[in-house]
Amino acid sequence: MTRFPRPAAGRRQWLGHAAVLLASLGALALPIQAPAQTQTQAWPTPGPIRLVAVFPPGGSVDQVARILAPALQQQLGVAVIVDNKGGASGAIGTGEVARSAADGSVFGVVFDTHGVNPALQPKLAFDTRRDLATVAVLGTSPMVISTHTDQPYKTFTDVASAAKAGGKGVAYGTIGNGSLGHLAMTLLAKGAGLDLVHVPYKGGGPLMQDAIAGHVPVSIGSVFVAKPHIDSKRLRPLAVTTAQRHPSLPDVPTLAELGFRNFDAPAWWAVIAPAKMAPELVARMNAELNKALQTPDVAAKLAQQGISVQLGTPAQAQAFVDRQLDTWGKVVRDNGITPD
Repeated sequence: MTRFPRPAAGRRQWLGHAAVLLASLGALALPIQAPAQTQTQAWPTPGPIRLVAVFPPGGSVDQVARILAPALQQQLGVAVIVDNKGGASGAIGTGEVARSAADGSVFGVVFDTHGVNPALQPKLAFDTRRDLATVAVLGTSPMVISTHTDQPYKTFTDVASAAKAGGKGVAYGTIGNGSLGHLAMTLLAKGAGLDLVHVPYKGGGPLMQDAIAGHVPVSIGSVFVAKPHIDSKRLRPLAVTTAQRHPSLPDVPTLAELGFRNFDAPAWWAVIAPAKMAPELVARMNAELNKALQTPDVAAKLAQQGISVQLGTPAQAQAFVDRQLDTWGKVVRDNGITPD
């Protein structure tokens, strides 16, 4: 049996500084359990059903929506179209869903920014909890903490040791201020007493360009974005942020294995609806999404994006999102994090 190292004495601060937040993070995973499927019946609106992808074309939200749309169209017998409404970290498209008719004609596909935006953008034109319902969490994926292969860090423990040694700290890059990578590293630094210096970039492309050039010593990004550079040996993976290792990086340990107990900060994708949508209609779409997610074609395409499918009920999905809002909202407020 592989035995992972116990936390060093300095790292025991983790329990005192972050126990409450990490208890929430440890409960993020959804059980892989689908509710009973409903009998096939006509969708209540003639179509088309509009899937509002809350980020521009080409990103992961857009790709997830376009993977799901054909499967839903085949199952429901009505047209399903993807409508990109990007801007404000997903808040513009999310607001459009919140204002839409609750008749089953409009749903939204959101990213993990959905759980952070209310804290980062307190003047949103809608209330995430009051005006929106979570239909399903579609999948999760770890972020991977990496370093350039010319850097001296062989493990994340090396990074932690350097970040405790005094001096200028260890710089790390993310896709931007207020991103999940930024919040996860902030929580990690505060809980373990690490001096980590944030370097925000404007998206995954610029971050990876500097990471593979060695201009930023450590980076945190999605598996999908980082893995090609890991495969080419330009980046060395140090740890993943989820509770379990990822199938595409089986030799890369979790932060929990390295002594940061219960740490679990996945990226995630979900489907939302206007809050006034009838529970029966939410349950029907949830069942159709679970069915689509279990088809080999959809599951394989999501796996290519580094996404692990999650199945569950609307209640489980809403509880998941509520925990995200609570956990990351506290990190934002406690650390004075702003979008810019």
